[in-house]
Amino acid sequence: MTTATQNRIKALLVGGPTLYFEYAGLALITDPTFDEPGDYPGGVTLHKLTGPAVTPAELGPVDIVLLSHDQHADNLDHSGRDFLTTVGTVLSTPDAAARIPGVTALPNWTTVAHALPDGGSVDITGVPALHGPPGCESVTGVVTGFVLRATGHPTVYVSGDNASVDIVGAIAQRIGRIDIAVLHVGAANPGRFGDTDVTLNARTALQAAELLGEAVIVPVHAEGWAHFSETLDRLELIFGYGGQRERLQVLEKGHVKPIG
Repeated sequence: MTTATQNRIKALLVGGPTLYFEYAGLALITDPTFDEPGDYPGGVTLHKLTGPAVTPAELGPVDIVLLSHDQHADNLDHSGRDFLTTVGTVLSTPDAAARIPGVTALPNWTTVAHALPDGGSVDITGVPALHGPPGCESVTGVVTGFVLRATGHPTVYVSGDNASVDIVGAIAQRIGRIDIAVLHVGAANPGRFGDTDVTLNARTALQAAELLGEAVIVPVHAEGWAHFSETLDRLELIFGYGGQRERLQVLEKGHVKPIG
């Protein structure tokens, strides 16, 4: 049986999708973005509005990067790419592994075991994600989410840039109990699909939360870029109307907080 302390993780929001957290003695980070504000031209120009709350040097050594995808600068910017070279284990999509040396492919429902300092191991499973409406992959590319499980520690789900409530439901049904769910929210909309968002909005995030049982919901990727169309204030409002506000644990950038 786990204790209250074991059911928690320590987390620090660097900014955007970049979440540093400690799990079972390991240091992990999601979608590293450490650039200062600037513009990123491409099929759609992305505009970064705020820089990171902390630098990689201030974070210290990281054991594992969970990279939902590599093709968009708001999930992997220039400094983030440099950062990947400093980390021993980087898990991402097969496409990202083909493009970036040192990245390990983690196809959907594939699990890798990573050794823990106490001699045990954590299982990290790649899970589906959809970065827009059905059929969007030819435009947005393939993305992935992750589930972490270790004996005596919480099960953690990291959604990546997923907009599909149905996919969240399928993950919850297959995985079972999820204790902490890190959801990419903010209703990201760079205009590729008209008014259709490419990440969860407040309404769909609430629907996803309802499918995740009693999981604590940690919203990320809702600030720092111009293409986010909803605020965390709206997310809190909608969760409150839905009777789920107490499940939200909103992080303040640059501050360590126990989650769980």
